[in-house]
Amino acid sequence: MKKLLLSALCIGALLSTNLNASAQAKPDAKTQKWFDGHEYLDGLKLVPAPSTNAAEFARQYKLNKAVWDKAFAYLKNTDLDKLPVGKYPIDGENVFASVTDNPTKPYEKTAWESHKKYIDLQYVIQGAEGIAANPVATAKVTEPYNEAKDVAHYEADGKQYTAVPGTFYLFFPADAHRPNIKVDGADHDKKIVLKIRYVE
Repeated sequence: MKKLLLSALCIGALLSTNLNASAQAKPDAKTQKWFDGHEYLDGLKLVPAPSTNAAEFARQYKLNKAVWDKAFAYLKNTDLDKLPVGKYPIDGENVFASVTDNPTKPYEKTAWESHKKYIDLQYVIQGAEGIAANPVATAKVTEPYNEAKDVAHYEADGKQYTAVPGTFYLFFPADAHRPNIKVDGADHDKKIVLKIRYVE
């Protein structure tokens, strides 16, 4: 009987912890209004993916507004369709971009990753790809964090989204992500990834 009671208490505590974590992850009304209002985009005709952690985005934007403004201005004022493949400085080590134009890959040929020093802003300019996302906290580390490369790798079962022009994806250090997945109807895409410095 004691074992059953102890098990029930443990399960209850776990459920309570999970519910509290979920509640903390939800942005307050003011933050949600800011996120949905898109004023931070300053006229950029793109929208953040619904999967974006709005609370963390708002926190990072407030801590590093000048850098975020430069990132969004770059996307707004650059003809992305004509931008050649390559690397592009935007604000020194604070924010820079990389453009690729490659075939996408079968799911099993892609990998889960996360970063600590930089936030990924990933945007598909042409074509489409699948991008999966999962919290780092529930992912299994397969390759520990490499500081020189600013990357760790994982095993995870996350939700997959189809990234297409018009919507950008943000991945913070707590977000494991698996980009470049082939989706039906598209086997190639042109993409820009902005690396935006993370502020503790």
